[in-house]
Amino acid sequence: MRTTVAIIGAGPAGLLLARLLDAAGVDSVVLESRDRAYVERRQRAGILEQGTADALRAAGAGGRMDREGLPHTGIELRFARRRHRVDFPSLTGGRSVLVYAQTEVCKDLIALRLSGGGPLLFGAEALAVEDAETHRPRVRYRHEGRERVVECAYVAGCDGFWGVSRRAVPPALVQTYERTYPFAWLGVLADVPPSHHELVYARHDHGFALLSQRTPTVSRLYLQVPEGTDAAGWSHGDIWDELERRTGTDDGWRLRRGPITAASVTPMRSYVHEPMRHGRLFLTGDAAHIVPPTGAKGLNLAVGDVVTLARALVAHHATGDPAGLDAYSATCLRRVWQAERFSYAMTAMLHRHPDATPFDDRLQLAQLDRIATTRSAEADLAEAYTGFPLD
Repeated sequence: MRTTVAIIGAGPAGLLLARLLDAAGVDSVVLESRDRAYVERRQRAGILEQGTADALRAAGAGGRMDREGLPHTGIELRFARRRHRVDFPSLTGGRSVLVYAQTEVCKDLIALRLSGGGPLLFGAEALAVEDAETHRPRVRYRHEGRERVVECAYVAGCDGFWGVSRRAVPPALVQTYERTYPFAWLGVLADVPPSHHELVYARHDHGFALLSQRTPTVSRLYLQVPEGTDAAGWSHGDIWDELERRTGTDDGWRLRRGPITAASVTPMRSYVHEPMRHGRLFLTGDAAHIVPPTGAKGLNLAVGDVVTLARALVAHHATGDPAGLDAYSATCLRRVWQAERFSYAMTAMLHRHPDATPFDDRLQLAQLDRIATTRSAEADLAEAYTGFPLD
């Protein structure tokens, strides 16, 4: 098989890239190791920055998102049993975010691809990226029991941290930066309407808690737990009790409880792979960078990568100008490192380290109090949360 762009991975990054290329008349093939049902049900991020939502609309994938997504114009910070709302539009010139699950983004993009785009092969396991340094790279993959090859002009590695794309860059050319955290998130889905109309980020002496949502009737809730925690070790009653403890206030607010339908533990890490390009192989999303989920940046960073890459590929395909491709890694990394900074700062401010001292606790409270009382500090959080420009 021959194509212009071989895209490895049918998550939101790979699917959006394919959609953007389709719209510009650039042919592509998407290879996805899992089946369609798995891709459309795997639970991931649910917060879309302003720029991400705008990019999906521009790609023709915003119809259902705008009908069913939940617009959010702020978040609430809770600490020392106090509540402070951060109003996004007034601090950012009108920007906001949208709650719309990654699974739904994938469903929308898959439907668009299958209705009129190029090939989208499920159950196609990428085995290797070859000859990335040449003008004719290849992707070897296995599909329907047979090993096959896609010959192409460019390869987009949208296959996550464990995929083959990142491993195709020679180690001698790579610099990685990483931080692991001694805690994780216990996340649950519950069949109960959200307890608050916006996301609640809570700092407590027992650890961090987050009240989020998936729909008007389904809540997504998180607790900071020690690294290596087994979700089965927490009873549903204990989860609700701890959520109530960590998010409690002195103004009569109450947590809504309901049946917990799923529970899992997410480890916390920060990771950056430099460069994000090797020859004609371009890394996007988790293949190149990972952020702790506190700042809601993972999916949004991936969208920023593929919007940048699509512009560069379309320009090079149309005019032969390589400037955008040559600048791809540096352009993306500027945004990546700002997102890493913000995600780390949010994580450090809201989570309690196992070795925290009373001095550390007071510093966290002072930082939160500064955001609650100083417009410049509050605006810095709002600007970062709603998203760094995709330009």
